[in-house]
Amino acid sequence: MFTFFNRTNPEDEMKRAKAAFEKVAELKSDSREARSARMRMGLLCCAYLDKTFIAGAEQTASWQDATMMALSQGKTPPEPPEATTYQKIKSGEAEVYVYLPIDYSQEAFLLGAKYQKTEISAEKAIELMQALANQVSYYELKLDEPFQVLRFLRDEIEAAQNPDETASEKAVQANTN
Repeated sequence: MFTFFNRTNPEDEMKRAKAAFEKVAELKSDSREARSARMRMGLLCCAYLDKTFIAGAEQTASWQDATMMALSQGKTPPEPPEATTYQKIKSGEAEVYVYLPIDYSQEAFLLGAKYQKTEISAEKAIELMQALANQVSYYELKLDEPFQVLRFLRDEIEAAQNPDETASEKAVQANTN
């Protein structure tokens, strides 16, 4: 009824997110529960890395526009955007904070910025982001298989490489509905 009374403090949620990440990263057991916790955290980290990459691209685009505007008006350009260690991720019906150490955050954000500035191609962005995801998967979470990042960009590349297949798939879907 009065849901605003049940809201938790964002700082508390962020502390819980960091504690959850650290707890999973410190797990020594290989029990079913430990593997399940690692996998859940891996999925959250995957979403985190994707969202941070996108934030790097979007914030860089806005920063570039603001910089151009400031320079054309003879004003001091704004400071470039920076990564954060927390992202709010949709998990089921709710949104949760997810934490990753700043080194990973900064790298994902920087790769998004480089992609936005066309300093790296989509393929190179995927390669570098997957290497980052592999580090998180293997070294932080001790997963057997790394999670895959930038699915949306992989799908874009695939659609661009196979435009006829995509059109025929859409036609089949339209006919079945």
